[in-house]
Amino acid sequence: MEAMNVFASRLFPRENRFVSGHRACQGCGEALAVRMVHQLLGRNTMVASATGCMEIISSSYPDTAWSVPWLHVAFENAAAVASGIEVGLNILMEKGKLPKRRITVVGMGGDGGTSDIGLQALSGALERGHRMIYVCYDNEAYMNTGIQRSSATPFGASTTTSPAGKFSPGQQTWKKNLPMIAVAHRIPYVATACPSYPFDLADKVRRAAEAKGPAYIHMFASCPTGWRMNPELAVAIGRLAVDSQVFPLYEVVDGRLHLTHPVREPRPVKDYFAPQGRFRHLDEAAVARIERRVREEYQRLLERDGQILF
Repeated sequence: MEAMNVFASRLFPRENRFVSGHRACQGCGEALAVRMVHQLLGRNTMVASATGCMEIISSSYPDTAWSVPWLHVAFENAAAVASGIEVGLNILMEKGKLPKRRITVVGMGGDGGTSDIGLQALSGALERGHRMIYVCYDNEAYMNTGIQRSSATPFGASTTTSPAGKFSPGQQTWKKNLPMIAVAHRIPYVATACPSYPFDLADKVRRAAEAKGPAYIHMFASCPTGWRMNPELAVAIGRLAVDSQVFPLYEVVDGRLHLTHPVREPRPVKDYFAPQGRFRHLDEAAVARIERRVREEYQRLLERDGQILF
């Protein structure tokens, strides 16, 4: 254990760029993920952050939880602003108004600000080929404004706009596959990541920073409030998501898919659902239907592991 702690301390710099004192809920998996990402990216970073939980909890005037340049932008245009920052920095360096050096530009948003409202800006930035990282912190609903469903809300989950009741079993559409939509833009790097697997996350953040073009990271970000679970389960729930095949960990490097944590003997999906109140209404038939879909999608990933997708 001591050797692992020493290795982790070398992997993650001691300096935090997303610092303590913010107003996140107890047990917020998204805040944990944001801190880890920016520990790894370091000080030469600029961030364009969409409206959402992380903006609200980190920037209550006159305080800030950010020790790197950070811009709060509209819900829909974090990727567009990040791409503009990247172009602006390049021009200033070419004109000699800034010293030439590597500055990592990051766009960030939740699943609503990425898969719904911000999808057009993200698609445009990826298509234009800007050298930037976009991180979607996916907590599977619009948590900041009252736990409304998004296109990333999983089938069957109960939210305030897809409530479970007598005539409705919760969300009735399947989760949008944002990582593969990013892959379809033929960009250099796409990955899924989870803070419950920090070494895997660290490898992926570093590869994203080194990519010679756009990089997209889809981050598992548990929400104890919206998921109606015990706050102390932030790390455990991420491991259950991966071990049940609900949230596969993989990367696509220059078109080649690679499962970074293959799960060939998965835990039952019901184990992942059990700690979460948002799934408590589902009967055995509904859980079995969801599990079949999860297994089918994971099997397709296993079959494509090592293959070139574009």
